[in-house]
Order: sequence, then structure tokens, then C-alpha cells
Amino acid sequence: MKLPRLLVIAGSDSSGGAGIQADIKTATAFGVYAMTAITAVTVQDTRGVYDIHPIPVRIVRDQIAFALGDIGADAIKIGMLGSVETVDAIAEILAREAKDIPLVLDPVMAATSGTRFLGDDAIGIFKSKLIPLATLLTPNIPEAEQLSGIDIGGDDDAVGAAQRLRAIGAKAVLIKGGHALGNTVRDMLVTPDRTEIFEMPRLATASTHGTGCTLATAIACGLARDLSLSDAIRRARDFVQIAIATAPGLGHGNGPLNHMHVLPGA
Repeated sequence: MKLPRLLVIAGSDSSGGAGIQADIKTATAFGVYAMTAITAVTVQDTRGVYDIHPIPVRIVRDQIAFALGDIGADAIKIGMLGSVETVDAIAEILAREAKDIPLVLDPVMAATSGTRFLGDDAIGIFKSKLIPLATLLTPNIPEAEQLSGIDIGGDDDAVGAAQRLRAIGAKAVLIKGGHALGNTVRDMLVTPDRTEIFEMPRLATASTHGTGCTLATAIACGLARDLSLSDAIRRARDFVQIAIATAPGLGHGNGPLNHMHVLPGA
């Protein structure tokens, strides 16, 4: 049986809860082979981010090139990027070498603690060169607001923001509702054909470190297995919900999820 292959382009989280570490754990739980192109090494724990060391652009580019040139990929997930030079280099090589590979683009713009992961000078090129390559763009509400220029106060605003991001070039947009108020988390998928809402009960917990990374990677794993976009999102949300509900309670801040559970049939 063919082993699905996933290339993850993202930063390293020394606490193990988000970034490349969460991506590899998630891919393993889904039975998908993970390769990585690391964009930055961070110093962080569950309470915050203390330092960021960018990886040279040439090294980032070559990690991608050699992964695609040898093993290949059935899906790609992008997370933390950093500088405008890194964004430009990644967009250039993916447009040339990976135009037919499903791409889940998670716009990791800032940490919960407020640390910026994507510079203001990089946002323009992120929008003009990377978003048009995305099979699925997965912003949370603050990211969707910043990228679209629309304040999101309800479903109509979310649809408007998603449509504006689709107009930039993303094939589909999933606006994650975790930052909204209420007892239910509502994620909204907007595609050329439909708008679909996914709902889950909100869990009262501080163990939410890496939820965005984990969700995007889980969706990419579904696409690598040739699931439809809706099915990939549904299974990914189920995985994240259980990972939050069974979190190990580590650390003194926003703790990591339980990536080691296995979703039935994953």
C-alpha cells in the first residue's frame, strides 16, 4: 500500500506543542510520512516565545527542493515563515516544482502571546505570491481580518472576508472561529461552490497550544490520502477536538494537545 507523503514548511517549537514538532506528531497519528523544511528555530514554552532564529533562505529553499526531488509529496502544509525573503523563495520554488500538489496554507502571523511571526513587510508578498498557490487557506479570525481588511463580527463578515481572500487566489478558505465568543466553535469553509459551517462544543481548557498547526496538518494529511476537502476538514476537526479533550496538562501556560491519540480509521 502506498504511504502518503507530506511536506511541512514551518518553524520549530522547542516546547514540542506547535510548529514542526506538532506537525510530525499529527502526520504520524494519521499514518502519513512527514518531511520538513524548517524556516526558523524558536525558543518557547507554554507561556510565550522568547527568541526566534531564522534559517538562511538558501537552506529553506534547498530543504524543499531535495524533499520534492527525491521522495516527493502528496500534500504540502505551510506554517510559520518569517521574512519577506523566505516567503518569496518558498513561493518561487513551489510555483515551479509543486503546482499540482495540494497545499494547505496556515497564515501563522503571531503567537497567542503577541510575538510576531510574519513581518509586516512580508504580508504583501504572502498575499500576492503564496495565497494564489493555496488549495486551502486556514486563517483564524484575527488573521482573516488582517489579510482581508474586513472586521469579522458574524457569519456575513466571515463570508465576505473569505470571498475577498478567494479573490486573491486561494481556491478555498476555512476561517477558524476559535477566537469568537460563545459555547460553540464555528469554522466556516468557503469554496467556489458553497459555504459550509462546521461546529464543535467549545472545551473549557488552557491546553490549546498548537491547535492551528495541528488542524492544518491534519487537513493536509486527509488531502494526501485523497479525501475530499470537506471530509479532510471534518476528520481533522475531530482529531483536534479529541486531542484537546485528552490533553496531558503539561506546562504552566497554554499547554500542548494530545497528539498521540489515534482517530479511528485515520
